[in-house]
Amino acid sequence: MSTSIANQLAAAPISWGVCEAADWGVQLSPEQVLGDMRELGIKATEFGPLGFLPTEPSARAAHLEGYGMKAVGGFLPVVLHDQAVDPLPLVEAELKAFSAAGASVLVLAADAGTGDYEAHHEMDEDQWVVFGRNLQAVVDLAAKAGILAVLHPHVGTMVESAASVQRLLESTAAQICLDTGHLLVGGTNPLDLVRQHASRVGIAHLKDVRSEIAAKVASGELGFVQAVKDGMFVPLGQGDCEIGQIVGLLTEAGYKGWYVMEQDAVLEAAADGAAAKTDVRTSIDFLLGL
Repeated sequence: MSTSIANQLAAAPISWGVCEAADWGVQLSPEQVLGDMRELGIKATEFGPLGFLPTEPSARAAHLEGYGMKAVGGFLPVVLHDQAVDPLPLVEAELKAFSAAGASVLVLAADAGTGDYEAHHEMDEDQWVVFGRNLQAVVDLAAKAGILAVLHPHVGTMVESAASVQRLLESTAAQICLDTGHLLVGGTNPLDLVRQHASRVGIAHLKDVRSEIAAKVASGELGFVQAVKDGMFVPLGQGDCEIGQIVGLLTEAGYKGWYVMEQDAVLEAAADGAAAKTDVRTSIDFLLGL
């Protein structure tokens, strides 16, 4: 792997089990997570869910700086499909922290408003219209602050299925978060998406997936959280996402954005943090060995 790609590597607190969803398991402290990242030689991270780091913009920036971390940006679930919900106040407040920390990418999820990621959702025609209008408004608002807003197809949100991902690409101009794992679970082949739409990738969340477990989520046989507990997401190179080919195609296409190592994990106990750290190290070794 070239030095330039190595410099594009970042991590995310979700790899240590830190998540905004209800009943997600033990939530580790920022001190442990950022300390582990620093020990692994990681120089950049996403913020994690609201409340994980200080809310006040300058305090959040200082917290990351104390660990020698560059702020990539972060994941923000926002209701975009509901006519009665204005997404801009929430986004505007978060953008202040992004600007203070020098973050560059706002990763939006089309929040279903349920507080979890267990159910599958599809938008009707009216909701698609509202969604498209609100998404563009958020993209424009972020751009004014010099920040790229991308839409993250994600299990349990309003953009999960292959049909909804295709409609997102066809009906909006927004760039996307290429989350290799969530795309595969939702029915989209991430390698094929990169072949066809590499120019639409604004940030890449790299995770690998055991497809036999993912199929149970897609069929409704298994809930998302239980699938994560059962080991659906695995270190890079150990699943079925063809990560090496995906990174190769993005490189050939001139992609210069972040590669965020992001293996969704649910921790049953604080001691599980050691295994989470080991998994991130395994993913780093895989990427640097390509």
